[in-house]
Amino acid sequence: MSRSLILRHHHLLTKPSSFGQPTLRSHPHLVKQGQLTPGIPTSEYERRRRQLVEGLPRGSLVVSVAGQIKYMSAGIFYKFRQSSDFWYLTGFEEPDSALILEKNGSPRGFRMILYSTGKDASKEKWDGASTNFEDVVGLFGADEARPLENFVDDLRAFSARAERVYADVPHAHHRHHQNRRNLAKGLLRYLAHSTRSARSADHPETYYLDSIGSSSKRSPLAPLVGALRSVKSRFEVDLMKMSADISAKAHAKTMRLAQPGLSEADLHAHFEYICARGGAQRPAYVPVVASGENALIIHYTRNDHLLRDGELVLLDAGGEYNGYASDISRTFPVNGTFTPPQRELYAALLATQKAMLKECTVAHGHTLESLHRRSVDLLRGQLEHIGVPCPSPVLERVLYPHCLTHPIGIDLHEPGTVERSAPLKEGMVITIEPGVYVPADPQFPKHFHGLGMRIEDEVLVGTEHPIVLSANAPKEIEDVEGACQGALGFDAF
Repeated sequence: MSRSLILRHHHLLTKPSSFGQPTLRSHPHLVKQGQLTPGIPTSEYERRRRQLVEGLPRGSLVVSVAGQIKYMSAGIFYKFRQSSDFWYLTGFEEPDSALILEKNGSPRGFRMILYSTGKDASKEKWDGASTNFEDVVGLFGADEARPLENFVDDLRAFSARAERVYADVPHAHHRHHQNRRNLAKGLLRYLAHSTRSARSADHPETYYLDSIGSSSKRSPLAPLVGALRSVKSRFEVDLMKMSADISAKAHAKTMRLAQPGLSEADLHAHFEYICARGGAQRPAYVPVVASGENALIIHYTRNDHLLRDGELVLLDAGGEYNGYASDISRTFPVNGTFTPPQRELYAALLATQKAMLKECTVAHGHTLESLHRRSVDLLRGQLEHIGVPCPSPVLERVLYPHCLTHPIGIDLHEPGTVERSAPLKEGMVITIEPGVYVPADPQFPKHFHGLGMRIEDEVLVGTEHPIVLSANAPKEIEDVEGACQGALGFDAF
């Protein structure tokens, strides 16, 4: 449906929506024909489930649960974000939900049952609509949609006849439950790795462990889903490119905003605002807005100091767009012009980062760990060339104390199921983020003291050629200064 057609007929759409999330019928400006969630077609979710089940032995049962609403204080909730693995398999965005996949001999290869709260008029008065069971089947591809209250007994019955049950089991305690819905919700909180206070309130693990039988038939689900998530589909790549573009634009505009006297908090707020205006649903993480020597703190997030003339700002920030995170770091001068020492150190770091991006291919045969080791060697050479001594312990303990790379996707740091010693695969998306942080230590040249900088991009691993998804964020010295000074046409909002 074209944008002009959507705008002409938007008055025909019913408000409020009768669904628990955007659909083609309720939000055609967000969800297009054939899509289940924005940017991801229904067929993609089915492919993921089928690929998961095909790799399991006969008689297997898969159990995945939704995320739970988290609370900042009594009755004051955070914006809900769905559990990543559950969303990856279902596209279903409501809390208090669960998925069971039972491998069988049908043409589909499995039976899919999706549990949710269904329609609840009193609850919807306060929180908005939930998707009814008929639409759960019609939209999400479930063979059956069942009330959440059925989940506990169904889990027990399905597990009894399963040869192996794949689910993730955190640690918890014990307590009695009063009714089936509370038991089911407590079980979901338990499985969803909820907070310690929530686990203390419900303690349903006894019911869960009894339901799925002996530990000999239980296996963790997360490593299997994590392996699937590690290689991105073309739909995921398109969303990650859009997510990176939104954040790249916010980086460029925030460079333009910066000036002496503003606060780090101003830049923080401006970045997140530009991302939200661009379509991002939330920040992917708490931004690092580190001016001056604050940049020597790797994860500085207080963001409450004033910017000073002559300082650098390290901005490590990204938004989340339609379920996919972005992660970009840039370092720029507050007054728009690098000093000679800042320029020299930045050039050394940039040369290292650009060289590492080129090696993100299958042909190079790298692993995550070997990429990092290579970056250490390259950065050492660059720093020694400009007079910074880099004996091995000092380089990795002081000047460059973090890893070069991590996988990124639905989560900022994708599940740790990809071994750092495993070869890179085509379709993986990883970050490349060398940094250098020079303390006021006499062993280092004084003109570099207090300088901290990081340059980070997201890169799609290719067979022979990588694709930098975050390439639109300025990082060449001339481009960074141009963005700060307004020469590139970027304006702060």
